[in-house]
Formats: sequence, C-alpha cells, structure tokens
Amino acid sequence: MSRRRPSGPLDLDRWRPAPFLPERDTRDSALVFVVAVLCFLACLTALGVIASDRAARGWSHQLSGEMTVIVRPKANETPDSAAARAAETLAGVPGVAEARALEREKAEALIAPWLGEAADLADLPVPRLVAVALDREAPASAQSLEQALLARGLDAVVDDHTTWLADIQRGAAIARWVGLGVFLLISAAAAAVVAFATRAGLAARREVVELLHLTGAEDAFIARLFQARFAQMAAGAGLVGAAAAAALGAAMRLGGGGQGLTPVLPVAWSDLLAVLPCPLAAALVAAVAARMTAASLIRELS
Repeated sequence: MSRRRPSGPLDLDRWRPAPFLPERDTRDSALVFVVAVLCFLACLTALGVIASDRAARGWSHQLSGEMTVIVRPKANETPDSAAARAAETLAGVPGVAEARALEREKAEALIAPWLGEAADLADLPVPRLVAVALDREAPASAQSLEQALLARGLDAVVDDHTTWLADIQRGAAIARWVGLGVFLLISAAAAAVVAFATRAGLAARREVVELLHLTGAEDAFIARLFQARFAQMAAGAGLVGAAAAAALGAAMRLGGGGQGLTPVLPVAWSDLLAVLPCPLAAALVAAVAARMTAASLIRELS
C-alpha cells in the first residue's frame, strides 16, 4: 500500500529550499585554521601594544616625579652624615615632596651589577644616594636642587631622570607603529587568504554560477552568497583566535602574581577586552574580500 505525501500549509512551512552553497565544506577546514591563527596573532599584537604603551606611560610617570642625588662625603664627615645632611637640605626646597637618604646596602646593590660579584664593595668608597620625590603639581628643577646643595657646601651630583623621557617616549612610539604595521600585515594576509578561497570556491561551483545566470540572477546576488558564506566562516574563526589570545593573556596575568608573568610588559585584565572586536573585524575583512573577488570573477565567467 503506497503512502500518500501529506499536503497542506504545514508542509509548506516545513519545506525550505536547499542552499546554493553547502553550510559545511571539508575544503574550508584549512581556511578556518589559517584565519583563526591570523586572528590569534593579531590579538596578541594588540595586547602587546597596549601593554608596552602602559609600561612606557608608567616609566614616564615615575621618571618625571623622581630624582636621585649622588652625595660624596668630604674629609671631615662620614658618607652617612653627608647623605643625611643632603636629604635634610633637599626636603626644604620648594617643589620637593620627600627626600630620603638610602642605606649603603641599597647603593651597593645598584653598583654590584656593574662591578661583578667578585668585587669587594666593603673596601670601596661607595657614594651615598638620596632619593628625591617631587611635587606632582609644581616639581622642583634640577638646577634648584643643585643650588640648594651648593649653598650648604655639599659635594653632590643631581641625576635628572627626565633626560631619559625622550628615549622612552620614542621607544613607545616605535612599538606602537610596529604593532600597527604587524596588525595591518596580518589583516592583509587574512584578506588575501579569503580572496583566494573565494576564487577557488567560485571556480569549483562554476556550474552553479552559470545556472544562476541562466535563471536571471544578478551578479550582486551571487556575490552576496559568497560574501555571507565567508563572513560567517571568518567570524567563527576569529572567535576561536580571539578566545585563544585572551586565554594566553589571562595565563600571563595569572602566572606572575601581581604584575603578571611579564612585569616589563604588564597585561591588565581590562586589556583582554581588546580581543572582542576581532570576530567582527575578521568577518568584515572576509566579507569585503569575498565580495570584491566574487564580483570580479563572476564578470570573467559571464
């Protein structure tokens, strides 16, 4: 006994036309992997640029608010008394928030890397250091500190940390431009990969394109099919790459305690939010590349 095919509005609601492009294609696996890796590298580059910029701003803030004074004792006084007198003198200079004489051990710790472990620092005339914290609102100048020390008859040299600011700011600017260049190169590589995959996909489905033309489909309609397909695929790959980069950033933040695994490039928890636009950016790049490539190739096949 033969079965009759049911009919009615319910069947029409369930029926859907088969897509011109399959939702999944085993040939796209390699493309998804490549796009995910590129998005992972792009997110790592963004995290590195953000961390390096934060480190440079922190160093600049620290250097601009501090100075170090090297005090050499005279014949009639000890190094500790000379350092204490210098700290007392500098504490009264307008624009100085605090002046503190450092212990001999801290001065030796600063000199030891330059002389090596074999040197006996106990027999050397190690000068004393005075750490000067400046007022952030109206900081004192190096000249005013030198004049105050000279007026008290102290033999001291003021090390103005602001002389290093230009180098730090220049290095931070170079890091930002290098990061931007790497990010643009990765974006260009992703666009080239998607363009190549789009061309290969159109060539493999040449019969579908020709059939659509025969049925009166416009070139824009056909191009939109490939645009939506590769945009969706790139968004998924971008999500995977961004999640992997965020996981690595979180591991770097957790692995080293308070300052993270890399104190030189400190990664903050808020930096991980920088990976959120990655899936959208990947989808946008893929959509533009696929649309342009598909439109160009369809004109060639027409």
